[in-house]
Amino acid sequence: MKGFHCCLLLILALVGSLENLNLVCSAADPTDGFTPVPLTGANFELQKPYNIPLNERYSYEDGVRHMWVYATDKPHDPNSRTQPRTEVRMKGLDYTSGVWQFEGYGFVPNGTSGVTVAQIHGAAEDASTLILRIYDGNLRYYSGDLVATGLYDRWFRLNIIHDVDGDWVTVYVDGEQKYSTKGRGPGDFYFKCGVYAAPRNITYYMESRWRDIKIYKK
Repeated sequence: MKGFHCCLLLILALVGSLENLNLVCSAADPTDGFTPVPLTGANFELQKPYNIPLNERYSYEDGVRHMWVYATDKPHDPNSRTQPRTEVRMKGLDYTSGVWQFEGYGFVPNGTSGVTVAQIHGAAEDASTLILRIYDGNLRYYSGDLVATGLYDRWFRLNIIHDVDGDWVTVYVDGEQKYSTKGRGPGDFYFKCGVYAAPRNITYYMESRWRDIKIYKK
């Protein structure tokens, strides 16, 4: 009888361990509860130095969008005084309310620093609600708070959730929540990714690659 109880306790312990393991393995994905938005090529608008042909700053091959820019490049518009960029601007998907999410796999080579690789454009007073910049292989909120480390020379999964009505932004890297912050008020918002030089502390050559870009909403 004693042996039977011991076996029963052992079985219950194993079942409990398996349940805990299942909970860990089935941890919520950032996209859970969201609906994917159908995308076409028209949703991917390219912004690049205005005086240079697109193929000299952008390529698209095997599903990978390769974007690069130089510190001495012109802005994307002759009337703009902004820094040089080569970016994908998600077009036709501007939003002013609800909960929206960007997902993409990014790659930043060693040597690219001081560059915005993803952003939420639009805010009540500022130009953007979220700027994510690479400095020395680390991802930062603008040039301040550290979001993630060790991103050089590898593909990383980036998810950005923007709760407009709740005025809150959450950032996930490789499926793990890394950062959250209050938004910057109402506005007309859209997502961007690529390379956009920061105002200072930049490298001469800046590059990032993106694949499997998706947009979700609730």
